Amino acid sequence: MKIIGITGTLGAGKGTIVDYLTLNHGFHHFSVRGFLTALIEKNGETVNRDSLTHTANDLREQYGPSYIAEELWKEAQISEKNCIIESIRTPGEVQALKAKGNFTLFSVDTDRQLRYERILLRGSATDHVSFEIFSANEDREMQSTDPNKQNLSACMAQANYHFLNNGSFADLYQQIDSVIRKF
Repeated sequence: MKIIGITGTLGAGKGTIVDYLTLNHGFHHFSVRGFLTALIEKNGETVNRDSLTHTANDLREQYGPSYIAEELWKEAQISEKNCIIESIRTPGEVQALKAKGNFTLFSVDTDRQLRYERILLRGSATDHVSFEIFSANEDREMQSTDPNKQNLSACMAQANYHFLNNGSFADLYQQIDSVIRKF
C-alpha cells in the first residue's frame, strides 16, 4: 500500500493529479477539503476559503499541527488501497506522515496568472474571487511561523517529487507516469 500526499500552490493542479491517479492508477482519494467541508456544513456555516482556512487552523490549534492529515491517514489505512491525501498544507502534516513510512509527497506549481485563469474556469465555491484576492490568499498561505497555519512553501520544499504544470494535461500526465513507474 502506497500513500501519496499532494501539496502545491492554489489552483496548480492538485485535483487534476488526484483525478488522474484515481482513474488511471486505482488510487483512493482522501480530501482535506472534503473533511473540512463536512465539518463546516455540519455546523451550518458557509463553505468558502475563509471558513475552510479558519476551521483547519482551529482544528490544528486544538489537536496539533498534523491532526487533519493524520485523521485522513487513519481512513487510508482502513481502505488498504493505494491512497492520495490531498491537500497537505503544514510542515507538521508532512513530518507526521513521513514518520509513518510508505509515504511520498508530490508538489505541484504553475505560474500564478495561469493558475488564476484555470480557477476561473474551474468555478468552485472558493474560486469566485478577483486576481488580487486570489494573490492575497496565496501569499497568506505560502509562509507562516505558526505551526498550526498553512505554510505551502515549506511543504513544497519537503516534497519527494515536484511537478510543473504550465503545459497541457498530457504534459502533466507524462510527469506523473514517470514518477509512478519508479514505485
